[in-house]
Amino acid sequence: MATRTLLRIDSRCGWRWRAALPVSYAGLARGQSTTAAAEPQRPEMKTEVPGPKSLQLLKELSAVQESGAVQFFADYERSFGNYIADVDGNLMLDMYTQIASVPLGYNHPRVIQAFKDPKNQAAFVNRPALGLFPSGDHVQRMRQTLMSVAPPGLSNVQTMACGACSVEHGQKAMFMSYQRRKRGGEGPSKEEMESCLKNQAPGAPNLAILSFKDGFHGRTMGALAVTHTKWIHKLDFPAPDWPVADFPKLRYPLDQFTRENEQEERRCLNMVRDLMATWEKKGCPVAGIVSETVQCEGGDNYASASFFQGLQDIAKENGASLMLDEVQTGCGATGKFWAHEHFNLRSPPDVVPFAKKMLTGGFYHSDEQRPTESFRIFNTWVGDPSKMALLEAVLEVIKKDGLVDNSKVIGDYMLNGLLDIQNSFPAILSGVRGLGTLAAVDCPDAATRDKIITLMKNKGVHAGTCGTATLRLRPTLTIQRKHVDIFLDIFRGVLKDLK
Repeated sequence: MATRTLLRIDSRCGWRWRAALPVSYAGLARGQSTTAAAEPQRPEMKTEVPGPKSLQLLKELSAVQESGAVQFFADYERSFGNYIADVDGNLMLDMYTQIASVPLGYNHPRVIQAFKDPKNQAAFVNRPALGLFPSGDHVQRMRQTLMSVAPPGLSNVQTMACGACSVEHGQKAMFMSYQRRKRGGEGPSKEEMESCLKNQAPGAPNLAILSFKDGFHGRTMGALAVTHTKWIHKLDFPAPDWPVADFPKLRYPLDQFTRENEQEERRCLNMVRDLMATWEKKGCPVAGIVSETVQCEGGDNYASASFFQGLQDIAKENGASLMLDEVQTGCGATGKFWAHEHFNLRSPPDVVPFAKKMLTGGFYHSDEQRPTESFRIFNTWVGDPSKMALLEAVLEVIKKDGLVDNSKVIGDYMLNGLLDIQNSFPAILSGVRGLGTLAAVDCPDAATRDKIITLMKNKGVHAGTCGTATLRLRPTLTIQRKHVDIFLDIFRGVLKDLK
């Protein structure tokens, strides 16, 4: 395959194009031995997906709960590495990986070893109220796991169970720090403590968080308030009157639309400034700004490093905190451990939620975001020590096998292949883009995209969707060139059949 130039982020001045790196497996020499031993060579398909067994199980499940989102029933005992098996005996190359949440692949030997390790047994059978009764090895585990990969400049972390509650509690941290500054560091008044119990000011202040169109941050109520993707996520739920700015809609290929994309990002930043001023005048100041580093569910929408630098500047000018949501982009998939490291921000973000590939939820935060009273950010479990035991094994493999670098190298190779295919099918595909192994391509409409997804699945490749008509790829960190070749071959064949 010919080498091309690929979309990448320039941390100093925004986007630029550069030559793709040559593919090298030096960093994966050890990693191959731990994932390739029992991994299938290719997909193996026996039925259409979903097959008869999946359909029967779906019928049974539907008798007790709404199950319209179920695509097929998996056989996780037979799944291995980058391949997912279903109950009908099909074996598919998984390029979506449980909505981007499988770091090393299925049944990775090192993770199985961690599960069987006697020293981890107590963590799996005794789930503590972690905020009250942490185990004696909890601090050591935190240092070996979450703090060993903390975003540069952030030395505080709060564990949680999932991405949505991580975002929601991060919002609370931003509100609390805003109010502490307003009080000059003094504690709350008696009036504030009493009025908050009635959902009234001054204890329940009129504050806002600014978010972006097409952003997705979760399905709990606070996270939904800053989510603006599909109606099905939000319909019938009350939502606060908070400002929503446009997120840049970049045009591709980037090197042909440099001026237009710069203008678009300036327009969006100016809108942020205007909305901040408008809500201040309304008596509802913006306490925080929240954005994904890449808008994933909303369509794999990117913005440049200069855009995020400008966003941080606006937050600081207005005394607001900046949350960069890394639930889907963290843990090495972009070629850096945290996607915001590509942005060369002048200071760390104030709040960085994580989950998915990190196996546990939580958020990193600055010193200013740390609560000054106990029980302000709290729930029964505040995380799960058993997930920390598994995360310890995952991070060991990531570091040992150079999987962050692997994401960059294989991501370049995959994007080269997608560009080749896009050039062969310009009437069907457009806007190939990505960062590391996060990759996407647009189709003319949702019906075409969904047909491609179905055809690929029946030929043995499981891919995902996002946005209005976007095909989304989210492979594991252990993906290799051979997996990409299988995907590209099947993808090209499906597009030929579609013509």
